[in-house]
Amino acid sequence: MITVDSVLKDTESKMKKAVEAAHRELQTVRTGRASSTLVEGIMVDYYNTKTPLKQLAAINVPESRLIVIQPWDAAVIGEIEKAILKSDLGITPNSDGKLIRIGIPPLTQERREDLSKVVKRLAEEGRVSIRTVRRDANEHLKKIEKDGHISEDDMFKAHKDVQKQTDKYIVEIDKLLESKEKELQEI
Repeated sequence: MITVDSVLKDTESKMKKAVEAAHRELQTVRTGRASSTLVEGIMVDYYNTKTPLKQLAAINVPESRLIVIQPWDAAVIGEIEKAILKSDLGITPNSDGKLIRIGIPPLTQERREDLSKVVKRLAEEGRVSIRTVRRDANEHLKKIEKDGHISEDDMFKAHKDVQKQTDKYIVEIDKLLESKEKELQEI
């Protein structure tokens, strides 16, 4: 039988995961600084299998505007370059046959504004995920009440608890958004 406590725990777990997913998505947005998270998730065609770059190479950031990728299999360098060029990052890799270097150019004001819109959209997607979890939790609570396992008062109290969780995690996403926007405006 589903209990109010299990619904609340499940809701909190799903909301945490939604915030973590939003955080990961926001990290992939390029700022003026180099970060390994920009390229880790790029899918590379490795012997006809789509594989994340982080599984094929060591990724280092020796300077604030440079990413160095050292593949464990030198034969895959060409495929890594193709994958980076196909990605929507707008960066060009330079290869010497053993290493790939990616210089991160400074952002123009126009590009900062475009990225700011992308960041806001990603944050809104995170908020929508959290609201979806809230809606599902409230439906579970109504079902439990309808089945006669809890009183109407307990259901309303549980709805308030779900709303408190929702508010808490939406504030977390707002903080992530604020932090990313501040990072985008740094020169």
